[in-house]
Amino acid sequence: VGAVTQGLAPTLQVLMLGRFLYGLGIGFAMHAAPMYIAETSPPSVRGLLISLKECFIVGGILLGYLGSFVIGGHEEGWRTLLSSSAVLAVVLGLGMTRLPDSPRWLLQQGRPLAEARDALVRVRGTKAGMEVIEAEVVAMSVASEKAGSGGVMELTRRENRRPLYIGLSIVLFQQITGQPSVLYYAEQVFTAAGYDQSDSAGVAVILGGFKLLMTLFAVRYVDTVGRRPLLLGGVTVMTLSTITLGLCSTALNMGGDIGGGGDIDGTTLPARLSVAAIFTYVGAYQVSFGPIAWLLVGEIFPQRVRSAAIGTATLTNFLSNFLVSLSLPSIISTFGTAGTYYFFSTMGVVALSSIYLTVVETKGKTLEEIEAIMTDQKDRS
Repeated sequence: VGAVTQGLAPTLQVLMLGRFLYGLGIGFAMHAAPMYIAETSPPSVRGLLISLKECFIVGGILLGYLGSFVIGGHEEGWRTLLSSSAVLAVVLGLGMTRLPDSPRWLLQQGRPLAEARDALVRVRGTKAGMEVIEAEVVAMSVASEKAGSGGVMELTRRENRRPLYIGLSIVLFQQITGQPSVLYYAEQVFTAAGYDQSDSAGVAVILGGFKLLMTLFAVRYVDTVGRRPLLLGGVTVMTLSTITLGLCSTALNMGGDIGGGGDIDGTTLPARLSVAAIFTYVGAYQVSFGPIAWLLVGEIFPQRVRSAAIGTATLTNFLSNFLVSLSLPSIISTFGTAGTYYFFSTMGVVALSSIYLTVVETKGKTLEEIEAIMTDQKDRS
């Protein structure tokens, strides 16, 4: 509905209504998708499956870049671009009608064990092995009987504070370490490196393709390397990249050329290093915060408050994105471009410290095992 409303909007007010409806749908999907996948996936591939969600999101962004490249110069082309997502939304909606309810949700609502078992069989298939499924459903049932159902007001209870901090801090750091602010001003960096502004759509396509490639890397290794190493490594590289962008911005503002003259096209070394730093930043983000933030959000919360907690994390993510985007021009006018990059670097160091001290490794563990670790302070390895 939101996509069609945007495409057919006769006035700005109707266009904004379409944007609101579209964003509302995205918000519901961002809340439900990681929770549903986490509650129905085998522990051995849960990271891969939740990370695939990010992969499809990045793929959609790439399609948007390609669409912008194709319609460039067409006066009404934006209508086609905005409304085209309705086709994919219909396909997604039809596919969702065939999905069963989460077996954990069914048990939490007091539904029979057999109904939860049937739901898990529909998701996993009979090849998963009935003995494995039976054991998993029994474990879910025991956990559901102990957990019950809670709401937002229970999030601050003592046993929920640790997972709540981890979940909210991860999605907050996802935004205040430079994403998406670095990309908002990427066009200026590319222009300084010699790219014409008319080439911006083509550059966006290249950047989008690189993002997809690095996300696939994360999908491949998240269940073998683990969540913590990818997060710590990725955020470290992101921090170094924003430091590099700050140094290059200072050099460009001073008219300097670190290490020598420009290349044959007349672009300076700082400008070329800035382009490399943006690609490095994007790649590091896509193997760390991009997929793993939402993976952890889907895994770490206790079953009793999982829905309320994921909803709170989603709201925190979107609100922090909005506030960073809103305040970025003021920050740049006050501290300059280089100072803004250094601010993101500082936030990167804070994020690294927080991740190192609080984030547990969850690969290969069931949600019940993760809940025991998070609430009972058991082995964090």
